[in-house]
Amino acid sequence: MNRAIRGVAATIALALVLTGGTAAAQKAGGVLKIHLWDSPPNLSMIEGVNPLAGCTMMPVFNNLVMFDQHAKQSRLDAIIPDLATRWNWNEEGTELTFRLRHGVKWHDGRPFTANDVKCTWDLILDKSPEKLRTNARKSWYKNLEQVTTNGDDEVSFQLKRPQPAFLMLIANGWSPIYPCHVPPAQMRQRPIGTGPFKFVEFKPNESVKLTRNSDYWKPGLPYLDGIEFPIIKNMSTAILAFVSGQFDMIWLYSLTAPLLKDVQSQMPQAICVMTSNGVNGHLLVNRDKPPFDNLDLRRAMALSLDRKAFIDILYQGQGDIGGVLQPPPEGLGDAPRTLERAAGL
Repeated sequence: MNRAIRGVAATIALALVLTGGTAAAQKAGGVLKIHLWDSPPNLSMIEGVNPLAGCTMMPVFNNLVMFDQHAKQSRLDAIIPDLATRWNWNEEGTELTFRLRHGVKWHDGRPFTANDVKCTWDLILDKSPEKLRTNARKSWYKNLEQVTTNGDDEVSFQLKRPQPAFLMLIANGWSPIYPCHVPPAQMRQRPIGTGPFKFVEFKPNESVKLTRNSDYWKPGLPYLDGIEFPIIKNMSTAILAFVSGQFDMIWLYSLTAPLLKDVQSQMPQAICVMTSNGVNGHLLVNRDKPPFDNLDLRRAMALSLDRKAFIDILYQGQGDIGGVLQPPPEGLGDAPRTLERAAGL
């Protein structure tokens, strides 16, 4: 049953940005205000399942490597340097070594070294004296034996067996580098990173604020003076605030197709982009309970559902019919887990 009607329709993903044109978008300065749909439980990106911290704190941190932000999909061949300048595998495919960038500083002025990388993954692997309250990332690295350093500028990830997709886990947005000298408790409240923006303040149920890192290691960046995330839990209120010019962007995946039309009618100067978020809609039944324990009944239900009608009515035609996995092109974006399955993990 699940296999037959998974992917009834792809969820609508909408981003709306108010801008005065291309030239204005490239002009340095100003504070970008982005709507946040709820108040983060804390500000640690690696503690628990915390998308709100991820959305607000990614500008505070860097990864060793990252997916090229100009590429439409997260692919293994679209990984570019960040805190690491280059990397290579050993012949057995069980050790991944990174050469690190010189001259990078944490926001408190301390130098970034290979030991910070080791501390980050020791924390995730529960090998550190300090512990995370909820460690949701540990399962990602069950094939990681240990992380070792060679001086301040080289770090190696030693695997139990080859894992071709491992580099994609390192490039993922949920793989920031944490400082050794700052305890997890402080990172939950006042995070310190190496990224283009510094943390300023977090007022629960009100806002999160970041400011420009004037000592950022990438020359000329960032362009903005700061980023603010006003927290508005009610989506109708948030849309009204956006239309009235109180902030510059509605968060991704937060609007439906009908709401998009409302915004476009009230604010024609807004730039609106619609895309799939790669998440499927599906129908679940308990196959152990009558009458759904009958295979023929489940097959009949699957065949009787008009999936195109679901897409047309619920998503105004903006969706794709899929199966267990997502159809292309969005299906190719299930990068880490798809490649993990291919590797037999």
